[in-house]
Amino acid sequence: MITALRVASFGAKLTPASTKNVASLIYPVWRLKVANMADDTKATADQPPKTAKQLKKEEEKNAKLAKFQAKKEAAEKKNATAEKKESKKEKDKQKDKQVIEYNIPTPSGQKKDVSQPLPAQYSPSYVEAAWYSWWEEQKFFKPEYGRTSVEEPNPKGKFVICLPPPNVTGSLHLGHALTASIQDALTRWHRMKGKTVLWNPGCDHAGIATQVVVEKKLMRERGVSRHDIGRDQFVKEVWKWKEEKGDTIYHQLRKVGCSVDWERACFTMDEKLSKAVKECFVRLHSEGVIYRSKRLVNWSCQLKSAISDIEVDKEELPGRKLLKVPGYKEMVEFGVLVSFAYPVEGTDQEIVVATTRVETMLGDTAIAVHPSDGRYKHLVGKYCLHPFCDRKLPIIADDFVDVNFGTGAVKVTPAHDHNDYEVGKRHKLPFVEMMDDIGCITDVCPQFKGMPRFEARKAILAALKEKGLFRDLKENPMVVPICSRSKDIVEPLLKPQWYVRCDEMASKAVEAVRGGQLRIVPAIHDRVWYSWLENCRDWCISRQLWWGHRIPAYFVSFTDSNLPVGNPDDGDYWVSGRSEEEALELAAKKFNIPKEKIILKQDEDVLDTWFSSALFPFSIFGWPDQTADLKAFYPNQLLETGHDILFFWVARMVFMGQKLLGQLPFPEVYLHAMVRDAHGRKMSKSLGNVIDPLDVLHGITLEGMHQRLEEGNLDPKEIEIAKAGQKADNPDGIPECGADAMRFALCAYTAQGRDINLDVKRVVGYRYFCNKIWNAFKFSQPFLEGYTPTAQEGLVGKESTMDRWILGRLSVLVDDANKGFAEYDFPLVTTAIHNFWLYELCDVYIECLKPVMRGSNEEAKAVSRAALYTSLDVGLRVLSPFMPFLTEELFQRLPRRSPSAPLSICVTPYPENLGLYDKDLDTRVRLMQDVVKTVRALKQDYLPPKSRPEVYLKCMTKESLSALQEFSAVIETLGQCNGVHCVEDGAVPTGCTMVTVGHSCEVHLLLKGLVDPHKEIERLNALIAEKQGGQSKLLDITKAVEYEKVPIEVRDANKEKIEQLSVEIENLRRALEGFKLVEQQQ
Repeated sequence: MITALRVASFGAKLTPASTKNVASLIYPVWRLKVANMADDTKATADQPPKTAKQLKKEEEKNAKLAKFQAKKEAAEKKNATAEKKESKKEKDKQKDKQVIEYNIPTPSGQKKDVSQPLPAQYSPSYVEAAWYSWWEEQKFFKPEYGRTSVEEPNPKGKFVICLPPPNVTGSLHLGHALTASIQDALTRWHRMKGKTVLWNPGCDHAGIATQVVVEKKLMRERGVSRHDIGRDQFVKEVWKWKEEKGDTIYHQLRKVGCSVDWERACFTMDEKLSKAVKECFVRLHSEGVIYRSKRLVNWSCQLKSAISDIEVDKEELPGRKLLKVPGYKEMVEFGVLVSFAYPVEGTDQEIVVATTRVETMLGDTAIAVHPSDGRYKHLVGKYCLHPFCDRKLPIIADDFVDVNFGTGAVKVTPAHDHNDYEVGKRHKLPFVEMMDDIGCITDVCPQFKGMPRFEARKAILAALKEKGLFRDLKENPMVVPICSRSKDIVEPLLKPQWYVRCDEMASKAVEAVRGGQLRIVPAIHDRVWYSWLENCRDWCISRQLWWGHRIPAYFVSFTDSNLPVGNPDDGDYWVSGRSEEEALELAAKKFNIPKEKIILKQDEDVLDTWFSSALFPFSIFGWPDQTADLKAFYPNQLLETGHDILFFWVARMVFMGQKLLGQLPFPEVYLHAMVRDAHGRKMSKSLGNVIDPLDVLHGITLEGMHQRLEEGNLDPKEIEIAKAGQKADNPDGIPECGADAMRFALCAYTAQGRDINLDVKRVVGYRYFCNKIWNAFKFSQPFLEGYTPTAQEGLVGKESTMDRWILGRLSVLVDDANKGFAEYDFPLVTTAIHNFWLYELCDVYIECLKPVMRGSNEEAKAVSRAALYTSLDVGLRVLSPFMPFLTEELFQRLPRRSPSAPLSICVTPYPENLGLYDKDLDTRVRLMQDVVKTVRALKQDYLPPKSRPEVYLKCMTKESLSALQEFSAVIETLGQCNGVHCVEDGAVPTGCTMVTVGHSCEVHLLLKGLVDPHKEIERLNALIAEKQGGQSKLLDITKAVEYEKVPIEVRDANKEKIEQLSVEIENLRRALEGFKLVEQQQ
């Protein structure tokens, strides 16, 4: 408070130009004053003396003028303070924007030159240059590093983990960055623990996504479709694209610092993995686990393919909304419920039904009512007449009908609705397919044949009105299924597909978790696991694509026309084989027909991408071949991924591992949260809140962020909304933060919950933390020049109290870090690291070290130098799994304990069990720290900057007296005091303000002679009145009748201001009481 006012009282320095400007104003003002003085003199001589009333009025006028002048001066001071703060803020921004580059020529793979002095400040561009290629060249990330082969036993154990294969089309997003940060931290920790470590990378062929990308490229560049060039040529084009563009995400993962074994990187379409896919399909098909059936699937008319549930985005609509649908010029209406009537045959009655997809009425084959619904009991067994088709619809009774919804009667479309499909099977209804693969009306009704489905929607509605059967149209909340790849509306269609029978495998997966063989972290996901798998449906694995693993199944027909012809919709005439020759042999044996009379046609479809992903933990090691890698690395030790794919990927890996190898693929699954924006919203391009990790690494201006939006495919209105969102969240863009700060922030966010609300400001905060570590190291460097550390960390003897304390805190850090890593409690580790470096090493120990190192006691210097070295060495190693670049940069500049020490920090042993913690000492130091905080707070409240008052510590116990006497010099250093006096019963001088610390000490700060209490009391009273006035105005606003209509964000802001003012007023009152006490003592 005082600090701000005192700083504001100093005027800006006058430059020659400003002096000239001021001088030009002085002369006319001076002449004006002289003229006024002359007029006043004349008036005094000519006019009679002023009356008492006039004098009183003049006095009041002068008082008002004085008050006005005081207000004006206060405002000027406030403005000057604000300008100074703004100027400092701008300077800080400019400083943050400074990017220091590493410009020393270093060929790829060679070690970075660390012989030059460290730059003045931390810069990610400098720190993160050159290290990664050297790590790769040295093969630090290979499990063979430091041993003869992967089969060599390691008493410390092994750690194997797979990188969830990103799509080959993909680029790094925050989900990847979070996964990479967590997995790399774990991998580096285990590697430093001396284990045999393999983090195996891979890339997914991403069937739909890749096919879409290449199809668009062909149309854009050559004006041809895949059908124009044929399947074989198209697949060649995809491989060509993959070779050119498919490793983008690998380069980005290197920038993040991922310590994967790149030589073992694999692609799900590689020959090794393709062999595993064929083997799995053939085995499971021969056992009857894989079978063929015609069922409803999620169908994308745009892609002409079935898609998995995870590729369906569900958009919730509160009511009527127009959506853009691929292939339609006009927007399509959704979120409305259409009611229409079906006439009951042979009566004048009708049944009214309602639907949000009126076009599907062309496929209706029944009307269903609840068995107990008295309104319709007399109609059950009768028929309704279809208005557009020659079709009778039986009126059936079924428990699935909700009597309270709509009219209590529902249309049944078994071929185009998942619920109706089950009803159709129960009642043996016809399955009428009214829509084809591209979403056009079939020949079920000549009137609408060939119409695209949403044009038919309008035509059917008009035809119902024309026949007098339309009854109502109203808004209705609904969920619209949208294909995440094509943005088309997903349609349920009947298709013959291949399925995996999941019931038995799901049961074993449930038992694995219940029995403790498989542990899911956090355990809150156990119930999701049980819920999904205990109600698990069979898995559709067919996809109508050209890119992917073509299904190794063959339809059998015969050259002899006398032999029966099979139905391709069922599985009776299908065989599978690892090759066509093997399939032919199997067909000949199955049908007892000579091979010469058999015709095989391979299924045109490919397998669901998740099928090959389910084999990933063992296919990457060469299964079904019994390779050395498979023997050494299966099962893995951990699977880490997002909780959104617990069923789609994790469960299926468990299915396949147990089924094909008789063994779980991993004993533990760690599921991280989903990344949202700072406000808890899902990241969306249209909101402008999508954060590109590379922008966080390298920095980007607000203009650059805007440009990215304009280069995308958003509508102009959405672009403006997105720009506003970007400006609100990042008004100055995103400064360069670097990989280390981003990794640390993401891991710090992973409290074991559902979502991460990522605020870029927090990442920026950890970039400042990197700078703090940088500065601490730079400060320490001169004291470590020529220093040779002892062979082991620990006490060397004759340590000071603060030396022993920092080594004890280091011991706590090491214990917390190992505990956190072992329990996947990353915030425990990051918090411990942050507290040690910032609040213990930098704020306390290094400050205490300064007088020691500037002093003349060489023995004390030597002992403290050892403690400082150990703190830096161990502190960097503990931090290394999160910040590999910064720690390597600094570690390489530290002296080594042994000439044979490891080359890099990433293969240096991780600290453990230092055993240097002294609980009693820690308690005493904590009391000292509390006293220092109190002294600093009192100084800030009562004294101008740089004041060095005397402090008197009145101790209530002998223990506190002894502890504070021991640390009096430290308190003087950290509190920046002129003297610290510890007293037990002795008198404290008058003119002090006092605060109690716990139950054992009173801190008395001597103000006498440093400040005028009377003036401070006046100032504080005025300031309290001003803040109370501001708070009263805000409270009056909140009591207004119409206040509830004010936007929620404004109300929240007002509430926060009121609470903040309450805190400020309370602090001012406390300071006021202190000054009153001092005034009384004087």
